[in-house]
Amino acid sequence: MRIHILGIAGTFMGGLALIARAAGHEVTGADHAVYPPMSEQLAASGIPVSEGYETLPAVRPDMVVIGNALSRGQGVIEQVLNEGLPYVSGPQWLAEHVLSSRFVVAVAGTHGKTTVTSLIAWILEDAGLAPGFLVGGVPLNFGLSARLTDSPLFVIEADEYDTAFFDKRAKFIHYRPRVAVLNNLEYDHADIYPDLAAITRQFAHWLRTIPGSGRLIVHDPDAALAGVLKEGVWTPVETFGSAAGWQAEPLVPDGSRFRVRFAGSEQGVVEWSLIGEHNIANALAAIAAARASGVPPALAIRALSRFAGIKRRLEVRGEAAGVVVYDDFAHHPTAIRTTLAALKARVGAQRVLAVLEPRSQTMRRGVHREALAPALTQADAVYVFAPADIGWDVQAALTPLGSRARLYHRHEDLLATLKADARPGDHVVIMSNGGFAGLHGRLLAALATS
Repeated sequence: MRIHILGIAGTFMGGLALIARAAGHEVTGADHAVYPPMSEQLAASGIPVSEGYETLPAVRPDMVVIGNALSRGQGVIEQVLNEGLPYVSGPQWLAEHVLSSRFVVAVAGTHGKTTVTSLIAWILEDAGLAPGFLVGGVPLNFGLSARLTDSPLFVIEADEYDTAFFDKRAKFIHYRPRVAVLNNLEYDHADIYPDLAAITRQFAHWLRTIPGSGRLIVHDPDAALAGVLKEGVWTPVETFGSAAGWQAEPLVPDGSRFRVRFAGSEQGVVEWSLIGEHNIANALAAIAAARASGVPPALAIRALSRFAGIKRRLEVRGEAAGVVVYDDFAHHPTAIRTTLAALKARVGAQRVLAVLEPRSQTMRRGVHREALAPALTQADAVYVFAPADIGWDVQAALTPLGSRARLYHRHEDLLATLKADARPGDHVVIMSNGGFAGLHGRLLAALATS
């Protein structure tokens, strides 16, 4: 079958492309503003990608898979509809062609989905189970964001974002997991959901699809998730974070070593490369989900010691002139705060310079403006890039940080200031859910010539 994927450079749709090709289909795609890591992954895979959405390939596909970034009125969508071509959303295609025959482990939540999904996939891999997976990032142990195997196990990042212009349910409604992780729940995706209650409703609907023979792994305490559970649960629940479930005892300040207990019984000690309290919680969720999928905790704990991390999750992009530069996907205040706190706990007195692009739809709408400055307080200096037409007063939001924070409207000005300010021993964390105009590499190059 010839499959053409619209929006192929998104993390989900790019992973879907790899899976479709592994299943024996001929795959092409189109997108715009393609940037790493998906641009690199698609190029390495040899899947042809067209820039822009003007038209379909001359040889019409047998199926068009439509990403949720596309909508009515775009030329290619009108072409699909006018020609009567078969079309489907990515989540539906995956559900019908891959997930329906597999034991699905799904990870949902506002934060940590990519990390927990990657951790579970790696634990199962290390145990010899060779799972298929689709992750919204690139786990370094695998070097790619998705794969299809003969294993009955499939691990998937379960996004609450809407499915397509013709299907406004959350993506995860399609996945029908046997094991589901509810990692946390906060308000996000302001372009789709009017409030937290609307997201909570999607989570509650999802729980109705999980069988009684399955397992729910739920972060406790989390008031929003408690609200989801009150809407109805038909599946056994295990908690992490609470005394009754999975717990961790940090053994070093940065969280790189901690003891794991389940229902009061010690399971072992994790020593790994990740840092921060948020990643300790992510590890507990992964250990619990792996156990529900057949892997004993002792094997899961051993596997975590060999977990190599994920691209764009506090990933060290390089060091120049004694300055370490990181790439991080954090774009929600909670993720920003936990990322900076974790790094500060590791580097101590060395300076942390936070560079932020408020690029997500929620950030661009100013929904989290009051939480922005508190999220950045762990940084010694803050540099924020925002386009002049962002629509809200970013400078006012940064006022509580005083002279530590500066706002820029041109990438060139931001780069010049960073180059001048950074000194040996500094740690520069560049945070965005986009490519940020290649700032990471440009800064390293500039520092190397200074």
